[in-house]
Amino acid sequence: MGIQMAGIDHSVAEIDIRMIFSFTKKNMAEALAKLKEVKGIEGCVILSTCNRMELWVSTNEEFEGSVYELLCDIRQVCPDTYRPYFKFREEKEAVRHLFRLAGGLESRILGEDQIVTQVNDALVFAREHYAADHVLETLFRQAVTAAKKVKTGIVLSPSDQSVVHTAIETLKQEGMDFRGKTCMVIGNGVMGKLAATQLRMQGANVTVTVRQYRSGVVEIPRDCERIDYGKRMELFGACDYVVSATVSPNYTLTRELVEQYRQKPVVLVDLAVPRDIDPLVRELPDVQLFDIDCFRVEARSEAQKQAIQQAEECFREQMEEFFVWYECRDVIPRIQTIKQKAAVDLELRLTRKLRELSVEDREREQLKKDIEAAAVKTVNKMLFGLRDGVSRKAFRECLEGLEKIYE
Repeated sequence: MGIQMAGIDHSVAEIDIRMIFSFTKKNMAEALAKLKEVKGIEGCVILSTCNRMELWVSTNEEFEGSVYELLCDIRQVCPDTYRPYFKFREEKEAVRHLFRLAGGLESRILGEDQIVTQVNDALVFAREHYAADHVLETLFRQAVTAAKKVKTGIVLSPSDQSVVHTAIETLKQEGMDFRGKTCMVIGNGVMGKLAATQLRMQGANVTVTVRQYRSGVVEIPRDCERIDYGKRMELFGACDYVVSATVSPNYTLTRELVEQYRQKPVVLVDLAVPRDIDPLVRELPDVQLFDIDCFRVEARSEAQKQAIQQAEECFREQMEEFFVWYECRDVIPRIQTIKQKAAVDLELRLTRKLRELSVEDREREQLKKDIEAAAVKTVNKMLFGLRDGVSRKAFRECLEGLEKIYE
């Protein structure tokens, strides 16, 4: 069995390339179902965000294919065309990457707040569609746990670091001001709500779009107005800034719409992958368009470099714990059998003594259960203590010896 991943991200591919491999929830579910049918694949998880897409699989010895070529087949593209944009990792290299990724060390914005949630959500989605096996389940859970530990104990970046926060700070550095300005946020998902909240904090007047069939139940950020998505262009002409952050497969703003409804200079910010805003709007006068690739943070301070080292050390400890489990997972059923047989052995040796006790039958049965539980815990402690204290080969030899005792 093995762990493999194929991924594309912002460090090697521009948004137009990344969007070819981005997944909506619908086609992600379809992809997971197809992958589970491939011979040798035990489990799979797809992580698809604005900045990256990664396909993770857990395989057995029957798997002979290529994770990357499976992905290209699902997306119906030629593998040779996009191979240079992808990174491929296996086993320990893949595990280390996932821990770093969940902790925000691989993000465009060091230590960003959203990635750990996105990694966890990818696992939950795979689990809900019966795609994640016990290997990927354990790996992703431990990576998320380690990332949360790092975030609570190590300061990687000052204040609130997210794509939205960085976008606003970048625009301010360009000389733009939001106080008293009219802003519309298209999309009321996680990114949209964060954008609306940040713009309100900057003193802007913010209106958020909601879909008509949801308008009665969807909550919008505090102090923001709402408008039906279908009526967004009625407000567009009055806007100084428009931020779009949806998961729609279609443009929320086309060149034709912007040209028709624009009444004054407007700044458009597209935080979606695939794109929400037609890039051809750049051709229009008095229109500025920023996409997610415009907001890069390259420089890292000495303090951040030291924090990265601390995070790496924390991850190293957690990874070692995972590898101990991963390398011995095939013997766990054998350990369980030994524990059960040891408990039965002890119970049989104490049966006569238990019968002689002057207690009620109910108490005697409870005592038997307590003895069995204690025996299991004791054997468990000895076996796993032995596993941590000797070589893998010696541990397996000890298991074989115990199995012969209880044959």
